[in-house]
Amino acid sequence: MVISGGKTLKRMKRRVTADFYDFLSFPSPSLVTTENFAGEPFRTNVRSFLTKHALLPPPSALFPHLMTWQILFRIGDLTDGFPESVPAVVCLDVVEEDVARSRSVYCDQCRVFGWSGHPVCGKRYHFIIKADGSSIGGYHKPCMCCGDILHLSESRCKSCNHVTTTDDVEDWVYHQLENTTHLLHGVVHANGYGHLLRVNGREGGSRFLSGCHIMDFWDRLCKTLGVRKVSVMDVSKKYGLDYRLLHAIMKGHPWYGDWGYEFGSGSYCLTQEAYKNAVENLSNLPLSIFLSNGQNLHSRLQDMLSYYQSLSEHKLVNMRDLFCFLMYLIKDVHKTVPKVDDINCKKRRFNASGISSSWEKNDIECVKEAMLRVLRAVSGSNWVSWRAVRGAVCKVASPELLDYCLGELEGKVVCGGMVVNTRCNPQTGTLECRLEAANDSCYGIIANNNSSGLKFPSEENLLQCLKYLYESMLHPQMMLKYVTEETRIPALTSAQKLLDCKQFVKAYSPEMFPVSDFYKIRIPCQVELADESEDCAGRTPPELIVLPMNATLYDLKVEATNAFQDVYLMFRRFQVDELLGYRGVDDSTQVMLLLGSKETVCMRGRFIGKNGLNKFRMERGLERWTLDCSCGAKDDDGERMLACDICEVWRHTRCSDIHDTDPVPACFVCPKCLNFDSKTKSTGHCKDETAANVSTGSSCFGNGLSVPPDVR
Repeated sequence: MVISGGKTLKRMKRRVTADFYDFLSFPSPSLVTTENFAGEPFRTNVRSFLTKHALLPPPSALFPHLMTWQILFRIGDLTDGFPESVPAVVCLDVVEEDVARSRSVYCDQCRVFGWSGHPVCGKRYHFIIKADGSSIGGYHKPCMCCGDILHLSESRCKSCNHVTTTDDVEDWVYHQLENTTHLLHGVVHANGYGHLLRVNGREGGSRFLSGCHIMDFWDRLCKTLGVRKVSVMDVSKKYGLDYRLLHAIMKGHPWYGDWGYEFGSGSYCLTQEAYKNAVENLSNLPLSIFLSNGQNLHSRLQDMLSYYQSLSEHKLVNMRDLFCFLMYLIKDVHKTVPKVDDINCKKRRFNASGISSSWEKNDIECVKEAMLRVLRAVSGSNWVSWRAVRGAVCKVASPELLDYCLGELEGKVVCGGMVVNTRCNPQTGTLECRLEAANDSCYGIIANNNSSGLKFPSEENLLQCLKYLYESMLHPQMMLKYVTEETRIPALTSAQKLLDCKQFVKAYSPEMFPVSDFYKIRIPCQVELADESEDCAGRTPPELIVLPMNATLYDLKVEATNAFQDVYLMFRRFQVDELLGYRGVDDSTQVMLLLGSKETVCMRGRFIGKNGLNKFRMERGLERWTLDCSCGAKDDDGERMLACDICEVWRHTRCSDIHDTDPVPACFVCPKCLNFDSKTKSTGHCKDETAANVSTGSSCFGNGLSVPPDVR
C-alpha cells in the first residue's frame, strides 16, 4: 500500500494506536472478573494473562530460557488535546526466565527481605519498561562493539565490522535484567512473591510517564495477576534528596506507602515501633528551637525560616509544616505558566523540567547570560519589561527558548551580590525585571515587598532552599547543631533511623480479589516432607489449590502435587501421600464434605527416587554463614558486612566502627575473639606467634598467609 501525505500517515498511526490498551487504566477491574483472574493463583494467572494480551516476538526462539513477551500501550485517549496528535506508545516487556538454566539461580532480594528460606522457584517473570521506549524483544539488537542497531538476520556490523554471536545477544538480554535505567522493573517469582526493583519517573528520564503513573500501573497489574507480596528497597531520590526521609516527615510513611507498602524490616535490627517513633519525633520537632537567639545558630537558617513563615497563610509550627509548605510551593510553581506580555504561547512538547529535547544546556545558559548583560546595562534601579529584554536578545535563540529563559530568570543570583527580581507592573500589567542587592532578597529568595507583584520565589530558589533546609535540619551527617545537645542528639538519631529503614512490603490480601466463580473450592495447601531430616517445607509458602465443587480427596492430592512440582524446582519429583489429620479417609471422599470451610490444610509427601535438586533447597543458596552483630541483627539486611577472620561470624561494618565510606581493613578480628585472645595470653596458655599477630592487628594468620576478610 502506498501512502501519500503526512496527514494520511498520522491517521493510520492513530488507527494502530487505537488498538493498544491505555497505560493509564489497564488492566481495568472488569478485566479481573471477565477473564476469571480473581481467586486464581499467580502461577496460572500470569500464563493466562500473557497468552491473551501479549505477543511473543521471534527472537525468543533463540533463548527459550529467556522468553520475552511484548505488550504495547498508548498513553491517554486519542481525542485529548489535539485531534491530529498521535498518543505516545509504551512497550512493556515480560521476560519469562527459566531459573534452572539461568546465570543467577538464587535471589538476593529474597535473602534481604526474610524470604531466603523459600525454595527456588522454577520461573521468574520480569516486567520491564525501558527508558528509551524500545523493546528487549523484536527484530533489532545493538552491536556489542559500537552500539549501532542491527537486524537479527545481520551478524556483521556495517559500521565497525564486528561479528555479533548468539552469545553476544544473550549477554545483552541478561544485561537488560540488571540495567538500572529502566522506567519500571519488577520481578515476580512463580509462587507470587515479588520485588519492585526500579521505578524511574520524570526525574529518572521518563518523557511521558510520572512515577505515580508507573506505580498505579504496577499496582493494578499485581492485583490482576494475584501477586501475594511485593517488596521494595526504597532508595528513591527527589530533587537529589533521600525521599524516604523527606516523605516520611511530611506524610508519616515512605512514598511507596501511598500504594500500601508498609514497614517490612529495618536495617541494623530496627523495628516498626522504632520507625514510627522516629517519624513522630522528627516531624513534630518545633521550629521555635531554630528561631531562638542561641549563639550556635546560623543566621541564614533563621532568615530562611522567617521568610517562609511570612509567605504562609498558616503558622508553621514544626518540621512537617515547613517541608509540606515547601513541597506545596514547588508543586504550585510547576502548575504556573508565566505570561509574556501579549505573546500567545502555542502548545509544545517538553520534557520533565520544561526544557525542549532539542535545546542544549549550553544554549540555555548563553541566552540567560545575554539577558543578564542587558539588565546590567540598565542604569540605577529602573525596571525593564520582559518585552524589551526579549527584543534585545531576539537574534540569540528561538522565540520558544527566549520565553523559557525569561521565566527561569527570576531569582537568579549574579556575581557581585546581585539577584534578579521580577514584578507585575500595577499600572500596565506587564512583567518587568531588574537587578537588586542580594541582601534585600534573603539569600537569593525574592522578597515579598510592595514593589514586587510576585509573592513567591522561583522554582530554582525553592529547590535551593529545600536542599539547604534538608541538609541543615534533617540529614544526620550535615545537620546543624541545635540549641542544646539533648535536643540535637534525639533528632539526629531519628533521622538516621529513617534513612536506615529501606525495606518495605505490600501484602495483597485475598480481600483485594473479589471472586466471581463461586462454583470452585479454593484451598491453601501447606506441605510437610516425610523423608527429610532438615525440613525446608516448613519455610515453603502454602499454594492455593482450585478445585471443582465435587472434587475428591484424590483430586486434591493430584492437584497439590502438580502445583508444587510446577512452582518449585526442588519439588519436581515430589508426590503427596496423605492429608494430615485425615489418615484412613478414602480417596473418593468429597473434599467439600471433608474439610468444609477450613482455611489451610497440610499435605505430607515425599520425593520419588533420587532427587538431585538439593541446590534449589533455598533462595539463600548453599552457603552456610552466621550473622551475630552487636546491633542485634541475626540475618542479612542488605547493609555492608564483614566476617571475623577467626570465628567467621558476620557483623555490620558500621557497627564495627568502620564508616560506610571507609575501606574494609585487610584484617578484621571481632571484639569477642580479641577478648578471648587477650584472656588466653594473660593466663600464659598461648605461645603461638599467630595470636600475637592477631592481637596487634597483623594480617598474618596460622600458615603465614594474608587472609582478606569477606565483605558482603
